[in-house]
Amino acid sequence: MGREAADDSERGRAEQARDRSLIRDLIENWAVWRDAGDWERFRTVWHDDGRMNATWKQGTADEFIKASIDGWNRGVSILHFLGGIAIDLATPRAIAQTKMTISQRGEVHGVLCDVVCTGRFYDFLEKRGGRWGVVERQPIYEKDRMDPVDPSVSLKLDGNLLAQFPAGYRHLAYLQSGIGYPVKRDMPGLKGPEVEALYERGRRWLRGD
Repeated sequence: MGREAADDSERGRAEQARDRSLIRDLIENWAVWRDAGDWERFRTVWHDDGRMNATWKQGTADEFIKASIDGWNRGVSILHFLGGIAIDLATPRAIAQTKMTISQRGEVHGVLCDVVCTGRFYDFLEKRGGRWGVVERQPIYEKDRMDPVDPSVSLKLDGNLLAQFPAGYRHLAYLQSGIGYPVKRDMPGLKGPEVEALYERGRRWLRGD
């Protein structure tokens, strides 16, 4: 390999490393700024045409931010914790998968409960004008559980209602539907046609489709 080719290769590796670092920062900022109610900075992680697909709200980034602010002002408590990140990079596009938990606290049949849902954020990202931003976020819901905040309190759930929601987020959906949210019932889980279709969309995104 000649000197010029080696330099180009080195620059390419450095640029990829920088892109991965910027994407990681963006994903971490999403969780911190959203949970802190730092809405103006939260807007900066999205591109103008960004979309969010949560159990309780699907729409543009602006619509999601407005709904989040409304919930925040009404005392809705939804928090996020992040784990490892895997990034498939095909600059100017990327797919990032981030291990996460969603924790929501609210009353269920008069009992204050915590629901913890484990899954992944599956993000479609693009670099535009030198800036990475989220074009679409689709959570993958793998498993969840519900616990009364006071462990001495007994809680009885409606089994028929619980069974109407997918296994990966049925307790989260139970709580959210109980406080008035129209919960989407075909979100991707750990396995199944919904998550396979999501993976295929991700592959097409990286190919530039």
